[in-house]
Amino acid sequence: MHRSNRRDGSTVEKSQASSTNDMQQAPLAVSDKGYVVGADIGGTNLRLALADMTGTIVAKWSSSTVGVRGEHLVVDLIRSGVEHLLQQASVPRSALRSIAAGVPGVTDVDAGVVIATSYLMGWRDVPLRTLLEEAVGVPAAIDNDVNVAAIGESWIGAAQGVRDFIFLAIGTGVGAGIVLNGHPFRGMGWTAGEIGYMLVPGASEEPVERGKPGALEGIIGGEGIKEQWQNLWHRGDTALAKDLTATQIFDHALKGDPLAQTILQHSARTLGYAIYNISLILNCSLFVLGGGVGMHPALRDATQRILEERGTRTCPKLTHSTLGENAQLMGAIRLALDTANEQSLLLT
Repeated sequence: MHRSNRRDGSTVEKSQASSTNDMQQAPLAVSDKGYVVGADIGGTNLRLALADMTGTIVAKWSSSTVGVRGEHLVVDLIRSGVEHLLQQASVPRSALRSIAAGVPGVTDVDAGVVIATSYLMGWRDVPLRTLLEEAVGVPAAIDNDVNVAAIGESWIGAAQGVRDFIFLAIGTGVGAGIVLNGHPFRGMGWTAGEIGYMLVPGASEEPVERGKPGALEGIIGGEGIKEQWQNLWHRGDTALAKDLTATQIFDHALKGDPLAQTILQHSARTLGYAIYNISLILNCSLFVLGGGVGMHPALRDATQRILEERGTRTCPKLTHSTLGENAQLMGAIRLALDTANEQSLLLT
Protein backbone atom coordinates (compact mmCIF):
# COMPACT_ATOMS: atom_id res chain seq x y z
CA MET A 1 0.00 0.00 0.00
CA HIS A 2 1.29 3.46 -0.92
CA ARG A 3 0.48 6.40 1.35
CA SER A 4 1.11 10.09 0.73
CA ASN A 5 0.47 12.97 3.12
CA ARG A 6 -0.96 16.27 1.92
CA ARG A 7 -0.51 19.79 3.23
CA ASP A 8 -4.20 20.00 4.23
CA GLY A 9 -3.68 17.18 6.74
CA SER A 10 -5.38 14.56 4.60
CA THR A 11 -3.93 11.21 3.67
CA VAL A 12 -4.23 9.38 0.37
CA GLU A 13 -3.70 5.65 0.08
CA LYS A 14 -3.58 3.41 -2.95
CA SER A 15 -4.56 -0.19 -2.35
CA GLN A 16 -5.60 -3.27 -4.23
CA ALA A 17 -8.27 -5.19 -2.32
CA SER A 18 -9.59 -8.60 -3.24
CA SER A 19 -12.76 -8.89 -5.30
CA THR A 20 -15.85 -9.41 -3.19
CA ASN A 21 -17.93 -12.20 -4.67
CA ASP A 22 -19.65 -13.48 -1.53
CA MET A 23 -22.90 -15.12 -0.48
CA GLN A 24 -24.93 -12.01 0.22
CA GLN A 25 -23.44 -9.77 -2.45
CA ALA A 26 -26.15 -8.18 -4.61
CA PRO A 27 -25.89 -8.53 -8.41
CA LEU A 28 -23.39 -6.20 -10.02
CA ALA A 29 -24.62 -3.02 -11.63
CA VAL A 30 -26.16 -3.12 -15.09
CA SER A 31 -22.96 -1.48 -16.34
CA ASP A 32 -19.73 -2.68 -14.73
CA LYS A 33 -17.84 0.40 -15.96
CA GLY A 34 -17.85 2.82 -13.12
CA TYR A 35 -16.79 3.64 -9.58
CA VAL A 36 -18.39 4.46 -6.26
CA VAL A 37 -17.23 6.22 -3.10
CA GLY A 38 -17.82 5.04 0.45
CA ALA A 39 -17.45 7.53 3.32
CA ASP A 40 -17.02 6.92 7.04
CA ILE A 41 -17.79 10.18 8.85
CA GLY A 42 -16.55 10.29 12.43
CA GLY A 43 -16.19 12.87 15.15
CA THR A 44 -12.40 12.80 14.83
CA ASN A 45 -11.71 11.34 11.38
CA LEU A 46 -13.18 11.21 7.88
CA ARG A 47 -12.27 8.26 5.66
CA LEU A 48 -13.15 7.76 2.01
CA ALA A 49 -12.58 4.85 -0.36
CA LEU A 50 -12.98 4.65 -4.14
CA ALA A 51 -14.08 1.24 -5.43
CA ASP A 52 -14.96 -0.25 -8.79
CA MET A 53 -18.28 -1.96 -9.43
CA THR A 54 -17.06 -5.28 -8.04
CA GLY A 55 -16.31 -3.63 -4.71
CA THR A 56 -12.54 -3.67 -5.19
CA ILE A 57 -10.97 -0.64 -3.52
CA VAL A 58 -8.58 1.27 -5.79
CA ALA A 59 -7.76 4.26 -3.56
CA LYS A 60 -8.30 5.57 -0.03
CA TRP A 61 -8.18 9.04 1.50
CA SER A 62 -8.54 10.31 5.06
CA SER A 63 -8.54 13.55 6.99
CA SER A 64 -8.96 14.75 10.56
CA THR A 65 -12.34 16.19 11.55
CA VAL A 66 -11.18 17.44 14.93
CA GLY A 67 -12.73 20.88 15.34
CA VAL A 68 -14.72 20.47 12.10
CA ARG A 69 -18.33 20.37 13.31
CA GLY A 70 -20.41 22.20 10.72
CA GLU A 71 -22.09 19.97 8.14
CA HIS A 72 -21.10 22.25 5.25
CA LEU A 73 -17.44 22.06 6.26
CA VAL A 74 -17.62 18.26 6.42
CA VAL A 75 -19.34 18.08 3.01
CA ASP A 76 -16.67 20.39 1.53
CA LEU A 77 -14.04 18.08 2.98
CA ILE A 78 -15.76 15.08 1.38
CA ARG A 79 -15.95 16.86 -1.98
CA SER A 80 -12.23 17.63 -1.79
CA GLY A 81 -11.48 14.05 -0.80
CA VAL A 82 -13.46 12.67 -3.74
CA GLU A 83 -11.44 14.88 -6.11
CA HIS A 84 -8.21 13.59 -4.58
CA LEU A 85 -9.37 9.99 -4.99
CA LEU A 86 -10.30 10.44 -8.65
CA GLN A 87 -6.98 12.11 -9.40
CA GLN A 88 -4.99 9.53 -7.48
CA ALA A 89 -6.62 6.61 -9.32
CA SER A 90 -6.72 8.43 -12.70
CA VAL A 91 -10.49 7.98 -12.86
CA PRO A 92 -12.57 10.53 -14.85
CA ARG A 93 -15.35 12.26 -12.94
CA SER A 94 -17.85 10.92 -15.49
CA ALA A 95 -17.11 7.38 -14.25
CA LEU A 96 -18.32 8.12 -10.72
CA ARG A 97 -21.72 6.50 -10.14
CA SER A 98 -22.66 7.15 -6.50
CA ILE A 99 -21.51 7.94 -2.98
CA ALA A 100 -22.70 6.59 0.39
CA ALA A 101 -21.84 7.67 3.91
CA GLY A 102 -22.12 6.32 7.43
CA VAL A 103 -22.89 8.93 10.09
CA PRO A 104 -22.67 8.61 13.91
CA GLY A 105 -26.26 9.38 14.79
CA VAL A 106 -29.97 8.81 14.23
CA THR A 107 -30.50 8.93 10.46
CA ASP A 108 -33.70 9.00 8.39
CA VAL A 109 -32.58 6.84 5.48
CA ASP A 110 -35.66 7.51 3.34
CA ALA A 111 -35.47 11.30 3.61
CA GLY A 112 -31.68 11.37 3.65
CA VAL A 113 -31.66 13.46 6.83
CA VAL A 114 -29.37 13.15 9.86
CA ILE A 115 -31.82 13.71 12.71
CA ALA A 116 -29.21 13.90 15.46
CA THR A 117 -25.56 12.96 15.78
CA SER A 118 -23.42 12.15 18.79
CA TYR A 119 -22.11 14.84 21.09
CA LEU A 120 -18.86 14.83 19.06
CA MET A 121 -20.58 16.49 16.10
CA GLY A 122 -23.87 17.87 17.38
CA TRP A 123 -25.80 17.85 14.08
CA ARG A 124 -29.59 18.24 14.09
CA ASP A 125 -31.90 17.70 11.09
CA VAL A 126 -29.13 17.92 8.48
CA PRO A 127 -30.21 17.08 4.87
CA LEU A 128 -26.94 15.28 4.27
CA ARG A 129 -28.00 13.26 1.22
CA THR A 130 -29.02 16.41 -0.66
CA LEU A 131 -25.83 18.21 0.40
CA LEU A 132 -23.69 15.30 -0.84
CA GLU A 133 -25.53 15.06 -4.16
CA GLU A 134 -25.10 18.78 -4.74
CA ALA A 135 -21.41 18.70 -3.79
CA VAL A 136 -20.37 15.52 -5.62
CA GLY A 137 -22.91 15.47 -8.45
CA VAL A 138 -23.97 11.80 -8.15
CA PRO A 139 -26.76 9.92 -6.31
CA ALA A 140 -26.06 9.59 -2.60
CA ALA A 141 -27.21 7.42 0.30
CA ILE A 142 -26.68 7.79 4.04
CA ASP A 143 -27.26 5.64 7.11
CA ASN A 144 -26.25 5.37 10.74
CA ASP A 145 -22.60 4.31 10.95
CA VAL A 146 -23.28 1.19 13.04
CA ASN A 147 -25.95 0.06 10.58
CA VAL A 148 -23.42 0.62 7.80
CA ALA A 149 -20.85 -1.47 9.68
CA ALA A 150 -23.44 -4.27 10.00
CA ILE A 151 -23.96 -4.09 6.22
CA GLY A 152 -20.21 -4.50 5.77
CA GLU A 153 -20.04 -7.51 8.07
CA SER A 154 -23.01 -9.10 6.29
CA TRP A 155 -21.40 -8.52 2.91
CA ILE A 156 -17.77 -9.60 3.38
CA GLY A 157 -17.26 -9.88 7.13
CA ALA A 158 -18.02 -12.12 10.08
CA ALA A 159 -21.75 -12.47 9.28
CA GLN A 160 -21.59 -13.63 5.66
CA GLY A 161 -24.53 -15.91 4.95
CA VAL A 162 -26.21 -15.13 8.30
CA ARG A 163 -29.73 -13.80 7.90
CA ASP A 164 -30.27 -12.61 11.49
CA PHE A 165 -27.49 -11.11 13.59
CA ILE A 166 -26.54 -8.13 15.74
CA PHE A 167 -23.44 -6.00 15.23
CA LEU A 168 -22.35 -4.39 18.50
CA ALA A 169 -20.06 -1.38 18.20
CA ILE A 170 -18.38 -0.81 21.55
CA GLY A 171 -15.90 2.03 21.58
CA THR A 172 -16.24 5.44 23.18
CA GLY A 173 -19.98 4.89 22.79
CA VAL A 174 -22.17 1.82 22.33
CA GLY A 175 -24.58 1.03 19.50
CA ALA A 176 -26.11 -1.93 17.68
CA GLY A 177 -26.73 -2.64 14.02
CA ILE A 178 -29.65 -5.06 13.74
CA VAL A 179 -29.97 -7.28 10.66
CA LEU A 180 -33.17 -9.33 10.34
CA ASN A 181 -34.00 -11.57 7.39
CA GLY A 182 -30.93 -10.23 5.59
CA HIS A 183 -31.91 -6.54 5.89
CA PRO A 184 -31.02 -3.76 8.35
CA PHE A 185 -33.81 -3.08 10.83
CA ARG A 186 -33.95 0.62 11.70
CA GLY A 187 -37.26 1.00 13.52
CA MET A 188 -40.20 3.35 13.10
CA GLY A 189 -38.29 6.40 14.37
CA TRP A 190 -34.90 5.26 12.99
CA THR A 191 -33.60 4.64 16.52
CA ALA A 192 -33.50 0.82 16.56
CA GLY A 193 -30.15 -0.27 17.97
CA GLU A 194 -29.59 2.74 20.26
CA ILE A 195 -28.72 0.31 23.04
CA GLY A 196 -26.35 2.75 24.73
CA TYR A 197 -29.47 4.00 26.51
CA MET A 198 -30.54 0.54 27.67
CA LEU A 199 -31.29 0.10 31.37
CA VAL A 200 -29.72 -2.97 32.95
CA PRO A 201 -28.94 -3.89 36.58
CA GLY A 202 -26.38 -1.47 37.98
CA ALA A 203 -26.91 1.19 35.32
CA SER A 204 -27.89 4.74 36.19
CA GLU A 205 -31.63 5.41 36.00
CA GLU A 206 -31.23 9.18 35.57
CA PRO A 207 -32.89 10.53 32.39
CA VAL A 208 -30.34 11.16 29.64
CA GLU A 209 -30.57 13.79 26.95
CA ARG A 210 -30.54 12.34 23.42
CA GLY A 211 -27.05 12.55 21.97
CA LYS A 212 -25.36 12.31 25.39
CA PRO A 213 -23.78 9.07 26.69
CA GLY A 214 -26.46 6.65 27.89
CA ALA A 215 -26.77 4.40 30.93
CA LEU A 216 -25.29 1.29 29.31
CA GLU A 217 -22.50 3.34 27.71
CA GLY A 218 -21.61 4.57 31.18
CA ILE A 219 -20.64 1.01 32.13
CA ILE A 220 -19.29 -0.70 28.98
CA GLY A 221 -18.30 2.26 26.78
CA GLY A 222 -14.63 3.22 26.72
CA GLU A 223 -15.09 6.41 28.74
CA GLY A 224 -17.38 4.66 31.20
CA ILE A 225 -14.85 1.90 31.88
CA LYS A 226 -12.09 4.48 32.30
CA GLU A 227 -14.24 6.45 34.78
CA GLN A 228 -14.99 3.31 36.79
CA TRP A 229 -11.27 2.57 37.00
CA GLN A 230 -10.50 6.07 38.26
CA ASN A 231 -13.30 5.94 40.83
CA LEU A 232 -12.09 2.61 42.26
CA TRP A 233 -8.37 3.26 41.92
CA HIS A 234 -6.36 3.54 45.11
CA ARG A 235 -2.58 3.58 45.33
CA GLY A 236 -2.58 0.84 47.92
CA ASP A 237 -4.71 -1.50 45.78
CA THR A 238 -2.77 -1.50 42.53
CA ALA A 239 0.64 -0.55 41.19
CA LEU A 240 -0.93 0.52 37.90
CA ALA A 241 -1.42 4.11 36.80
CA LYS A 242 -4.68 5.88 37.49
CA ASP A 243 -5.03 7.13 33.91
CA LEU A 244 -5.53 3.96 31.85
CA THR A 245 -7.72 3.36 28.80
CA ALA A 246 -10.35 0.63 28.70
CA THR A 247 -8.22 -1.65 26.55
CA GLN A 248 -5.18 -1.13 28.81
CA ILE A 249 -7.32 -2.08 31.80
CA PHE A 250 -8.40 -5.28 30.02
CA ASP A 251 -4.77 -6.03 29.10
CA HIS A 252 -3.82 -5.87 32.79
CA ALA A 253 -6.83 -8.01 33.71
CA LEU A 254 -5.36 -10.77 31.55
CA LYS A 255 -2.07 -10.33 33.42
CA GLY A 256 -3.82 -10.88 36.76
CA ASP A 257 -4.25 -7.41 38.25
CA PRO A 258 -7.17 -7.78 40.74
CA LEU A 259 -8.66 -4.32 40.24
CA ALA A 260 -8.49 -4.63 36.45
CA GLN A 261 -10.16 -8.04 36.70
CA THR A 262 -12.96 -6.51 38.79
CA ILE A 263 -13.58 -3.88 36.10
CA LEU A 264 -13.46 -6.51 33.34
CA GLN A 265 -15.95 -8.80 35.10
CA HIS A 266 -18.34 -5.92 35.79
CA SER A 267 -18.17 -4.80 32.14
CA ALA A 268 -18.62 -8.35 30.85
CA ARG A 269 -21.56 -9.07 33.13
CA THR A 270 -23.31 -5.86 32.11
CA LEU A 271 -22.68 -6.56 28.42
CA GLY A 272 -23.92 -10.11 29.00
CA TYR A 273 -27.18 -8.76 30.46
CA ALA A 274 -27.71 -6.58 27.39
CA ILE A 275 -26.97 -9.38 24.92
CA TYR A 276 -29.13 -11.85 26.84
CA ASN A 277 -32.09 -9.45 26.78
CA ILE A 278 -31.66 -8.66 23.09
CA SER A 279 -31.41 -12.35 22.22
CA LEU A 280 -34.63 -13.12 24.10
CA ILE A 281 -36.52 -10.54 22.05
CA LEU A 282 -34.96 -10.99 18.59
CA ASN A 283 -33.79 -14.61 18.86
CA CYS A 284 -30.56 -13.85 16.99
CA SER A 285 -27.91 -16.47 17.50
CA LEU A 286 -24.92 -14.37 16.39
CA PHE A 287 -23.53 -11.17 17.92
CA VAL A 288 -20.55 -9.59 16.15
CA LEU A 289 -18.39 -7.40 18.39
CA GLY A 290 -16.67 -4.39 16.90
CA GLY A 291 -15.14 -1.12 18.08
CA GLY A 292 -11.91 -0.60 19.99
CA VAL A 293 -13.33 -1.94 23.27
CA GLY A 294 -15.55 -4.63 21.75
CA MET A 295 -12.64 -6.14 19.82
CA HIS A 296 -10.67 -6.90 22.99
CA PRO A 297 -10.53 -10.72 23.44
CA ALA A 298 -10.79 -10.49 27.24
CA LEU A 299 -14.19 -8.83 27.04
CA ARG A 300 -15.50 -11.29 24.45
CA ASP A 301 -14.32 -14.36 26.37
CA ALA A 302 -15.60 -13.15 29.76
CA THR A 303 -18.98 -12.18 28.28
CA GLN A 304 -19.35 -15.52 26.50
CA ARG A 305 -18.76 -17.37 29.78
CA ILE A 306 -21.42 -15.28 31.52
CA LEU A 307 -23.93 -16.05 28.75
CA GLU A 308 -23.17 -19.75 29.01
CA GLU A 309 -23.82 -19.60 32.74
CA ARG A 310 -27.41 -18.60 31.99
CA GLY A 311 -28.01 -22.09 30.62
CA THR A 312 -30.37 -20.98 27.87
CA ARG A 313 -31.48 -23.45 25.23
CA THR A 314 -29.73 -21.45 22.51
CA CYS A 315 -26.79 -19.51 23.88
CA PRO A 316 -25.86 -16.55 21.64
CA LYS A 317 -22.49 -16.88 19.95
CA LEU A 318 -20.08 -13.96 20.21
CA THR A 319 -17.49 -13.37 17.51
CA HIS A 320 -15.22 -10.50 16.63
CA SER A 321 -15.63 -8.37 13.53
CA THR A 322 -13.36 -9.60 10.74
CA LEU A 323 -13.36 -6.17 9.10
CA GLY A 324 -12.34 -4.30 12.24
CA GLU A 325 -12.03 -0.56 11.75
CA ASN A 326 -12.91 -1.00 8.06
CA ALA A 327 -16.41 -2.36 8.72
CA GLN A 328 -18.07 1.03 8.27
CA LEU A 329 -16.04 1.89 5.19
CA MET A 330 -16.81 -1.43 3.48
CA GLY A 331 -20.47 -1.13 4.42
CA ALA A 332 -20.57 2.33 2.86
CA ILE A 333 -19.10 0.91 -0.35
CA ARG A 334 -21.78 -1.80 -0.39
CA LEU A 335 -24.45 0.86 0.16
CA ALA A 336 -22.98 2.96 -2.67
CA LEU A 337 -22.98 -0.06 -5.00
CA ASP A 338 -26.64 -0.73 -4.17
CA THR A 339 -27.44 2.92 -4.87
CA ALA A 340 -25.67 2.77 -8.23
CA ASN A 341 -27.48 -0.46 -9.08
CA GLU A 342 -30.86 1.07 -8.30
CA GLN A 343 -30.06 4.14 -10.37
CA SER A 344 -29.00 1.98 -13.34
CA LEU A 345 -32.26 0.02 -13.17
CA LEU A 346 -34.26 3.25 -13.13
CA LEU A 347 -32.52 4.39 -16.30
CA THR A 348 -33.15 1.16 -18.23
